[in-house]
Amino acid sequence: MDKISASHILIMHKDSKDSRSSLSKDEAMKLINEIHNELTNNKSSFKDLASKHSECSSSAYGGSLGEFGKGMMVKPFEESAFSLKVGEICEPIETEFGFHIIKRDK
Repeated sequence: MDKISASHILIMHKDSKDSRSSLSKDEAMKLINEIHNELTNNKSSFKDLASKHSECSSSAYGGSLGEFGKGMMVKPFEESAFSLKVGEICEPIETEFGFHIIKRDK
């Protein structure tokens, strides 16, 4: 498997790389966990939550990052994304950019 397609929700905190967020790390973690709970309880769609909450420019596309291969994303993100089955959503993970929830699209 050389390439996959995935979407994500990014919540930054004030110590994140390239961040403009005023959230503390604890506040950002609390928010990403609340979003994850909404997803796992089927209260909202991934696309809607990404559009509403994600601090990545991909939020304009429902969080879609399109297709990418290994070596294109930071290691923790890549490992999580490539380990998911199509349609599966990961538990929140942390990278230098903040907290992410990743959904494997294909």
